[in-house]
Amino acid sequence: MAELPRNSDVADQIDLLADLLELEGKDTFRVVAYRRASARVRETAGSVAQLALDGRAKELQGIGKTIEEKIVQIVELGEIETLTKKKAGVPPEVVLFMKLPGLGPKTAARIWRELGVETLDELKAAAEGERLRTLAGLGPKSEEKILTALAYQAESPETDRYLLGRGLPAVQAVVAALRELPAAIAVSEAGSVRRRKEAFRDLDIIASATNPAELTEHFASLKWVVDVAAQGDTKATVVSRDGLRFDLRVVPPESFGNLLQHFTGSKDHNVVMREEAVRRGLSISEYGVTNVETGDVFKSADEDAVYELLGYQPIPPELRENSGELEAARRGELPKLVEVRDVRGDLHTHSHWSADGKSTLEEMLEGAAARGYEYYAVTDHSHYLRGERLQAQLEEIEQLRARFPKLRILAGIEANIRASGEVDVADEDLALLDWVVASVHQAPDSRPTERVLEAMQNPYVDAIGHLTGRRIGKRPPRDVDVERVIEGALETGTFLEINGQPDRLDLRDVHARAAKEAGLGLIVSSDGHEVRSQAYVELAVAQARRGWLTKADVVNTRTWKQLDRLRKKRP
Repeated sequence: MAELPRNSDVADQIDLLADLLELEGKDTFRVVAYRRASARVRETAGSVAQLALDGRAKELQGIGKTIEEKIVQIVELGEIETLTKKKAGVPPEVVLFMKLPGLGPKTAARIWRELGVETLDELKAAAEGERLRTLAGLGPKSEEKILTALAYQAESPETDRYLLGRGLPAVQAVVAALRELPAAIAVSEAGSVRRRKEAFRDLDIIASATNPAELTEHFASLKWVVDVAAQGDTKATVVSRDGLRFDLRVVPPESFGNLLQHFTGSKDHNVVMREEAVRRGLSISEYGVTNVETGDVFKSADEDAVYELLGYQPIPPELRENSGELEAARRGELPKLVEVRDVRGDLHTHSHWSADGKSTLEEMLEGAAARGYEYYAVTDHSHYLRGERLQAQLEEIEQLRARFPKLRILAGIEANIRASGEVDVADEDLALLDWVVASVHQAPDSRPTERVLEAMQNPYVDAIGHLTGRRIGKRPPRDVDVERVIEGALETGTFLEINGQPDRLDLRDVHARAAKEAGLGLIVSSDGHEVRSQAYVELAVAQARRGWLTKADVVNTRTWKQLDRLRKKRP
């Protein structure tokens, strides 16, 4: 039998089938089922193709007999039979229309069928030629948004980059596995993932070992490896089943710190540090720091010692972007950055009460309790809590409080900010709640700054969620005047959020730093929709660290009593 397909390839086919079903206007249930199955396939460590052949893929949550049979077809035929048939009737690039903001499957289908537009280039020409506005429901603003999105994609063609949330757990698992080997002395992640940048190309690992060849051999033979691109005694490059590329370098123990610093710092950070070293008669390489006059070479197993030799405070990886960290470290003025263990509660979460929630409320609370939280806000989407549903959820929360006596359960909501600046929940209902997050979801480009400023005037709105609405690699941020919003937040006593969803990480690091410098408290949240996504708070903390935030800058590092005193007073 031919080599089994990677999990990422299987998931891509299932996703594409869901896309084509959406274009056809098929029932939402089937589309959602395929989307969830695709996500499960991507997140599974072992070969899902092999599980399907063994008749065991059904053991995975979200994968039933029908989808298992489709995975077997991928193995045996190369492609899902239904997908092959549906692809024959749809131009390949029409599916890409749906990836653009504001273009749902129905609109994409109409543009294709009624205007004969089949490619992205033709879509651009149709928008520029004002042809799209001839379709009911589309107008000049729609054309403008499409052209903006197409320009954003053209300027950001990095399709070979992956989200931090996908790579971080993967590289951490590999590091942990390598550390268990008797030959391993030290192993660490490196590169942009260690700096917690929002996206990456490759996952770098630096190690030292008593037997380097044994380490690289073990690395190349790990069960999830599907391709060994290169392998030697001190280097190896492999590709995982889900398409991630890992690079391992093994160095002598005495140079581990030097190499780790070299492969972690951004290019600009390292260049500036080297230029300063040259002025002091030193030469920095990945193997050591050489005194040019004497020829002495300083090598260290400890990365911090490298910085200290050069006259700097040890610089946390997240700050190594040449954004003032070297000057601050020279003066000994680097902040002590916030840590995950400082967070006492999550203030933006969802459950099965939201249609896109995958875990029950009780399961989410069990997850929060397991994380050791002191408080936890349940903030399901307001449009799913209409009529009697809000009261029904409040009753369930009240019943569950007895089960979790050590966890303060905050009854909350994520209200939508309308184009008018009003939130879509009546004040008398907001008054029943302990915590209110307000976010823009609909008509996102309508008055993006003003509507947020007006929503913050509501005495019940505690925080603004995912301010700019960006989706990394898919949707650019809205044109929000972040500086004005920060000023408005300070004036009204409203907090801004750093959202930990991997494709959001919104606020951006530069905006988080601007908020800190203005004296505004921020919250870090998971925006989790299932138990395992509660871990996204760790990505939010990483983003906060990239923004130079300390424990004092993050509001939900405080006790609930302390936090309650900081927020705006309710009527």
